Amino acid sequence: MPGGRRRAVSAVDEERLAGLVQPVAAANGMDVETVRVSLVGQRRLLRIVVDSDAGVSLDDAAEVSRKISAALDATDVMGEIPYTLEVSSPGVDRPLTRERHWRRAVGRLVRVKTSTEGTVTGRVLAADTGGVTLDVAGVEREHPYHELGPGAVQVEFGRIPDNARDDAHPDDMLPREEADLGAGGDGH
Repeated sequence: MPGGRRRAVSAVDEERLAGLVQPVAAANGMDVETVRVSLVGQRRLLRIVVDSDAGVSLDDAAEVSRKISAALDATDVMGEIPYTLEVSSPGVDRPLTRERHWRRAVGRLVRVKTSTEGTVTGRVLAADTGGVTLDVAGVEREHPYHELGPGAVQVEFGRIPDNARDDAHPDDMLPREEADLGAGGDGH
């Protein structure tokens, strides 16, 4: 800033920060996917992305956020600058790069570049230490991880997962024209 003084911003020890956050997440059955610290105005923004095999509900995120906040407040790892903590789950656009990502995508439609077949789109049937099994146009194909590039989950609108059909209430399965669309019936 010309003519003004710029206050030096001390760096956050990201290794120490990760060492503090990971055990808290693990104690709650979660993996830490990313930890990012950025400066936003006069504050730091600490964004932590967590995931688990069971998914991350809003209540799960709130609970682990409270525990991470308490752990951070008990240390000086964030320094003297005020910070905002955001804890969230990965979005659908997170690339599938690790075994646990693929395992959590079982049942989902994905697109992935393979070293043997080029780019394929298929449903993840299984993922284990050996690799991924995809259903590609009705044919099961096994791919070891070293053959796969980052996978991308494909968003499917209107598909009802097989396990959701068993728990659904009959009224929830009405055809669209019979469903209550709210005030005025036009969906607005």
